[in-house]
Amino acid sequence: MEKDGTRALDRAELRDIRDVSIDVSRPREERLRDYIRQIGDPYRYLDDGVVVEIGYADTSVTLQDRLLSYARSLSGPAGNL
Repeated sequence: MEKDGTRALDRAELRDIRDVSIDVSRPREERLRDYIRQIGDPYRYLDDGVVVEIGYADTSVTLQDRLLSYARSLSGPAGNL
């Protein structure tokens, strides 16, 4: 564990999401189980060698809200998104 309570990162233990293959013809529950089996930790994995760490905040703001706000900030004060 690190000071902030998160697990120490060992890149050698992470799996690359590009190696995950899901049979979309299988039922949803089977696809989910297969994904977890292949990726290992769904909150920490590699994507083309880049470490991806996913976390969730206890908030009512959605990812869509955040992305829209970010896109508006990129377009400046006159943004029309």
